Amino acid sequence: MSALGVDVGGTFTDAVLVSGDGMVTAKVLSTAQQEEGVVAAAREVLSRAGLEPGDVTHFVHGSTVATNALLTRSVARTALVTTKGFRDLLFLGRQARPSLYRLHEAPTPPVVERRHCVEVDERMGPDGVIRELSEPSVRRAARRLARARVEAVAVCLLFAFRDASHEARVTEILRDELPGAFVVASHEVAAEVREFERATTATVDAALGPPTGRYLSRLQAATDEAGLPEPHVMLSSGGVATLAQAAAHPAAMLLSGPAGGAVAARIVAEPPALGFDMGGTSCDTFFLAEGGGESDLTVQRQVAGLPVRLPMVDIHTVSAGGGSIGWVDSGGALRVGPQSAGADPGPACYGRGGEQPTVTDANLVLGRLPSGSPISADLQLDVDAARAALESLGIGSAEEAAEGVVAVAVNAMVQALRVVSVERGHDPAGASLLAFGGAGPLHACELAAQLGATRVLCLPASGVLSAVGLAAAERRRDASRSLLAPLAETDGLKHAVAELAGARDGEVVRGAADLRYAGQSFELLVPFEDPSELEDAFHAEHERRYGHADRDRAVELVTLRAAAVAPGAEVTLTAAGECERSRRPIRWDGEEVEATVLTGTGLAPGTTVEGPAIVEFPETTCLVPPGWHGEADDRGILTLEAT
Repeated sequence: MSALGVDVGGTFTDAVLVSGDGMVTAKVLSTAQQEEGVVAAAREVLSRAGLEPGDVTHFVHGSTVATNALLTRSVARTALVTTKGFRDLLFLGRQARPSLYRLHEAPTPPVVERRHCVEVDERMGPDGVIRELSEPSVRRAARRLARARVEAVAVCLLFAFRDASHEARVTEILRDELPGAFVVASHEVAAEVREFERATTATVDAALGPPTGRYLSRLQAATDEAGLPEPHVMLSSGGVATLAQAAAHPAAMLLSGPAGGAVAARIVAEPPALGFDMGGTSCDTFFLAEGGGESDLTVQRQVAGLPVRLPMVDIHTVSAGGGSIGWVDSGGALRVGPQSAGADPGPACYGRGGEQPTVTDANLVLGRLPSGSPISADLQLDVDAARAALESLGIGSAEEAAEGVVAVAVNAMVQALRVVSVERGHDPAGASLLAFGGAGPLHACELAAQLGATRVLCLPASGVLSAVGLAAAERRRDASRSLLAPLAETDGLKHAVAELAGARDGEVVRGAADLRYAGQSFELLVPFEDPSELEDAFHAEHERRYGHADRDRAVELVTLRAAAVAPGAEVTLTAAGECERSRRPIRWDGEEVEATVLTGTGLAPGTTVEGPAIVEFPETTCLVPPGWHGEADDRGILTLEAT
């Protein structure tokens, strides 16, 4: 079996091929048309492995198409169909301001214009039908939307999570009356309580349908032409789905690429561990807790300012990648990001026309990256261009500007790591920090020192670790249903989870529940195997998260969740390759120091490293500062610790 994973990032597209002969990696520059970069990366890694496209038996792709479309609002013209009297649901929202004291800062607008919000005559209550559905009102709404030439429609009716009969019939009529539109029903995406979040999730799913569907069609055509098997697509939950499943509900792809890193992290690191993925455009952080993959999930988060209620790996992202641009604001303060040089033109040192200073330029000037070193096919670094870009900031010499850019970027990344650890009730002290992405290991030890983490993990495949996770990801289908009942009165939860999951042969069922104390407004997600242990698990999680638990208070089950999963490809890490040692000066803490440089494809077991040192792998570089040391294990993983 040969498993291929291809992860598209803002700057690079990474490929990993896993077979019985081991693991082969490749990295190419991302392209404007992502499917072209996917095929180019696949061809590059197959060439390095000496294999043909027909030798690939399992192909998984992680894409930023859905995320980018939502961020840039390059989405379909979308309509909302809702219960009569609730046309302004998306605009009223929760009446929450993004910043309490910044009155001029408005909430993020929905993806639907108000003129495209229409009502149908019906009313469902918590106990059943209050007013029967008027089908003529649905057909009138369809004619109005046809005149508006909408491309996508989201249907969200009151209490559809309790009884979806009205919503299902409205959706059926609209699909019949609007054959060219992408129509989504809220109960198909998130059959859960809270109509605002259910509506935003449905409208995001609908708005992403046409652009994501077009991309997936192009991807299938490109991979067919290249002789590759049909790819599966990574979902935000850390599982994979077929192209048809992904196209049906593209909102599940919003964290497609970063989720692959979380899957791979489970292969590399023992929890508790912090995941730190720094690529060319952004930095993704997450926390690996005890208890397996379900513990890494959240069921609601803000994406591009909009609440999306779907299972997602709990990842926090900041704009601090290798291509993030350094600039000076009107008050004279040095900033880094959110603007990125991307892949075209890229950082100044890429020699592709970029003139603005980036984090990569700063690391090159500080000697942490070697001048003239190839970092991907046909791409070498130009230190003179990097120096000129940094000097243009006007805040001192190129070296001083570089140190400032790195310091600002590191501060942003420390804050991101605290969001997924301290703010989630996890103590980073005692945890390992798994650094990956092309730029992650360059800053890992600095981050660990500020967080109190005890170890840093780096491996030769760090630069393409998200693609490793894609190749290893399990196939997964998620389902949910809101119950809103006292936990003590819910019987047969194990059977209910199995029924909800609808598992097929070869699939394993995993259950979880959204629980809260009676009277609370928000829930905690608690995975479970034995329903009899669920209440104790909730009390323990509440105490860990908030510092207290009330074991005498009634617990309410809000939503039951189920996942049907089947295993992906098996990935085994082995120590392979060798390194050559040399010396070169680097700048550290304002001074120039002589560093040991190890350059090669991997570290033999037992290889030791004493800082200051630079370890240069094919797709990433690891900085070992003064006062740090490490040793490689039998999997080639370098474990670094402070002296």
